[in-house]
Amino acid sequence: MAKKEFSYRGKTLEELQQMSVKQLAELFPARVRRSLNRGMNDTQKKILADLNKGKKEIKTHCRGMVILPQMVGITFKVHGGKQFQMVRVEPEMIGHRLGEFALTRNRVSHSAPGIGATRSSSSLSVR
Repeated sequence: MAKKEFSYRGKTLEELQQMSVKQLAELFPARVRRSLNRGMNDTQKKILADLNKGKKEIKTHCRGMVILPQMVGITFKVHGGKQFQMVRVEPEMIGHRLGEFALTRNRVSHSAPGIGATRSSSSLSVR
């Protein structure tokens, strides 16, 4: 079976990469469009500058950065609160934010209950 070619709102990845940020904003949902129309902060501008320099791996705390088509194929190290997590940008991530792919909470796995945790265990000896 042939692999399906990526498209976002009827545009191929190459067409999206040729568009300006203003043209891209028109394709995105309202919240992302508003964020792009308001302009980028200094951290987001630095990320775009690093992209233009040709960096292949960018380390950032900027979890609210909208993923643009120019970022496809780049590896980001996104801060998750304690450590940086590797996020490789795929075409399907366009329009989302970096923080959505670097989780901030760990999965909790509980072990067996300890002594004193239930009424019946309080009568057992501690030895």
